[in-house]
Amino acid sequence: MSAWLPTAPCTPGDCVSVAGPRAGAARRALRLACCLLVLAAGVLATPLVRALAWLPAERLVRWWSRLLLASLGVRVRAGAAPGRPAGGSLLVSNHISWLDVLLVAAVRPGRMLAKTEVGRWPVLGPLTAWGGTIFIDRDRLRALPGTVEEIAAALRRGERVVVFPEGSTWCGRGGGGRFRPALFEAAVRADVPVQPVTLRYRTADGRPSTAPAFVGEDGLAASLWRVVSARGLTAEVEFLPQLPPALFPGRRQLAAAAQRVVDRSRDPGATRPDAPGRAACAHPVERPARVPEPAGSVEVGG
Repeated sequence: MSAWLPTAPCTPGDCVSVAGPRAGAARRALRLACCLLVLAAGVLATPLVRALAWLPAERLVRWWSRLLLASLGVRVRAGAAPGRPAGGSLLVSNHISWLDVLLVAAVRPGRMLAKTEVGRWPVLGPLTAWGGTIFIDRDRLRALPGTVEEIAAALRRGERVVVFPEGSTWCGRGGGGRFRPALFEAAVRADVPVQPVTLRYRTADGRPSTAPAFVGEDGLAASLWRVVSARGLTAEVEFLPQLPPALFPGRRQLAAAAQRVVDRSRDPGATRPDAPGRAACAHPVERPARVPEPAGSVEVGG
């Protein structure tokens, strides 16, 4: 594990539960079967969509992502998204679950930034790679400047890139982690707006749900089973005002501004990270050691 990586103290045992109504065994089995069918359809269709440039790829990605979420029993509720900017944009969001990628893609698809381990996942790994995902090796700090420049190049070409700058998943019950400034350097270099987004998950009665959270040593199979076991699970996407980099002195200030607007829009019933009596999972665990950076590199922590 790299010394600079942020680590959330959230654990499946302490932070994750399936509250509210539960789906029956037959419904869970049906959801899993439908999920496999939709995944198989995606695997078969992806090479065709990539080969035929005239196909409405973005619309198909939104449709497929919504269908996959529906197969898992997850309803999508999205606020009004801003109009598509003339150029590229860096979409930044809080990070709770592996479902976050599907949720964003169901509303505003873009090239995802994901850790290299995701590329090795069965089925989902090849799908993310074929979808143009930019992979980041979090254990190789010296590779970070190259990743930032790859993102900046995509933004200059007018593409949308989606990143989760907290660097780790959080259960969402007590806030989240600090937005790491390094990836915001790509928006500064390309001079494109940052689009903050807040993601939330709720139970059937509107309460915040931690069932989709994918934290700590959680396994994908266990997390998937929790999701299909929940009834009335709703995923919410809220788009916040865009932040032009020109209004800020640098990436640190831009990252801090994006985090402020996302924090303000989190569930008002959630315990704030800076509030008295905050939950234990609200404490980020920062590793004190720092890896020396090569000249001209992008600082991760600050």
